[in-house]
Amino acid sequence: MPSSTSKTLAWESGRYMGVQRVSCLVVRSPQHSVSARPTSMEGACDHLAEIRSKNSEASGNGFPWRGSHPSKICFVLVSQTRGAQSRFLALRGRWPLYSRAITAERIFILEFEPRDQFEQRQKKLEQIQALGFDPFPREFRWTDTPAALVDKFSATSGPELEANKREVRVAGRMVSYRLMGKAGFAHLQGSGKRIQIYVKKDVVGERGFQLFHLLDLGDSIGVRGHLFRTRTDELSIWVEELFFLSKALLPLPEKWHGLTDVELRYRQRYLDLIANEKSRQVFVTRARIIQELRRLFDARGYIEVETPMMHPIPGGAAARPFVTHHNTLDIDLYLRIAPELYLKRLTVGGFDRVYEINRNFRNEGISTQHNPEFTMLEFYEAYSNYRDLMDLNEQLFAEVAKSITGSTIVKYGDVELNFGKMERLSMREAIGKYWPADAGAAPTASDLALPGGARVAAERYNVWAKKTGAPYAAAKGTLSDGEWTGLLFETMAEYHLVQPTILYDFPTDISPLSKQKPDDPSLTERFEIYVAGMEIANGFSELNDPAEQERRFLAQIAQGGDEVPKQLDLDYIRALCHGMPPTAGEGIGIDRLTMLLTDSPSIRDVILFPLLRPESREESASEAHGA
Repeated sequence: MPSSTSKTLAWESGRYMGVQRVSCLVVRSPQHSVSARPTSMEGACDHLAEIRSKNSEASGNGFPWRGSHPSKICFVLVSQTRGAQSRFLALRGRWPLYSRAITAERIFILEFEPRDQFEQRQKKLEQIQALGFDPFPREFRWTDTPAALVDKFSATSGPELEANKREVRVAGRMVSYRLMGKAGFAHLQGSGKRIQIYVKKDVVGERGFQLFHLLDLGDSIGVRGHLFRTRTDELSIWVEELFFLSKALLPLPEKWHGLTDVELRYRQRYLDLIANEKSRQVFVTRARIIQELRRLFDARGYIEVETPMMHPIPGGAAARPFVTHHNTLDIDLYLRIAPELYLKRLTVGGFDRVYEINRNFRNEGISTQHNPEFTMLEFYEAYSNYRDLMDLNEQLFAEVAKSITGSTIVKYGDVELNFGKMERLSMREAIGKYWPADAGAAPTASDLALPGGARVAAERYNVWAKKTGAPYAAAKGTLSDGEWTGLLFETMAEYHLVQPTILYDFPTDISPLSKQKPDDPSLTERFEIYVAGMEIANGFSELNDPAEQERRFLAQIAQGGDEVPKQLDLDYIRALCHGMPPTAGEGIGIDRLTMLLTDSPSIRDVILFPLLRPESREESASEAHGA
């Protein structure tokens, strides 16, 4: 006899045929007697392949018996080795995918924990099916959601509800359940809120009440009835008819109202959304933020577009790309690190105001502020410069914050962020402002502008950092003055920018796509917006001189490294040669903006399915059991 860990897969038509769990292959059809051969799993697979090979040509449909519809044939296989399971699944995939076959016995290849509850709930599902309910119904016509009823009728009195007896049809997930003899109460959760239901045997009938007995927490059901208030004055639905919609074969997390394992929340976001209303609200708010941004840009005459996600040449930012391959064209392609160069091509083509809400992919580190796949809003406005965009951002962030939170003052962690006011600092001014008090005299903007001035300041800072254990401005290779300035800012000033701040006038050496300042070619007309020490946006007056753009691209390529392009984007240079008007452009990080407006400490909290290291089989079982 097979061990208790053997797995049986069966396809049945209409009724259970009572096939025993034995290590064999059984093929049964109305036109033919049973063919059974005691064998190993490997032998069963070989036999099944043999049957198919002999009969597929004659039948013309690939079925193992001539004239037999797949819904009239039963296959039963018992596995003994993992390799054989894999082989069988591959074979099974060659059979017709759709048929009228009904599964009478479902025992899964994968083992989900807790196994005892999993098997108990499967038995209940079989009992529900035996009552005549479809185990996987196709629809339910509802009139209201639990949230809509709570919002609309929370203040309506019991007598008023009783007088109107408004019929409702509501669906939701059952999150509480208690039986009391011939009646019972439960709560249905939907759209972020829950409503109580009252089920009475005399009303729903014997069959309906048996169904109620077979329900578990987590099951999805539908009800038809009318609203009333209980003796405790709780808004409830008096159920007249009960509908089975879906069985939760696995239980909700322990204490379903709060899933606290952070790693499990990220890996099994579906559980997180069920168990944590705050998490659900974060993603509802994220959707509202994107809607609000669209509304604001549409109102300003911008056109939303879509540009390629696979690029023949990575560009638009300094980042290591993900590489893929197109088999038909036999070329390597790069997942988009930024849409910038394509959007500026559209500006050349006459789209004076254009924006895209886009997914970008950068093959870089993971942190509370970084995810390899992230969302940006990128936009371009012809006939404007970077100062025009600074003004626009002050309005934009204030409007979005007020629309989403009701105020321009937003709580984030232990601080209150004021989006109604943005400080403006040049990068050189920020270094001087946040220079450590005991590290000597702070360098002025004029000091940092001198040849070698930024390097000298960085060396002075590093002497102090070594003594105090502060972050070190570590250079990789030989740096230019502009690169030293950028490194010094990132090391000792960036994290001080907690309140919304516009940081402007970046060094040309670290801004290959920005237009230079006319009075100081070492700087560009570029700015970034920082909030809570994070970069939220990056914008500049776009470089539209094709010769200068080619020179900077070539300098980037000569510099080398994984984060710079390996070849010149000639088509972009050609586009600039056709003439791009004065243009300002910017990218805003949707994920980080959502973090700020939902008080979320990690970027993983605002991405539905963040990238995670694959879990081992043991970890998966442990996490499922812990849930």
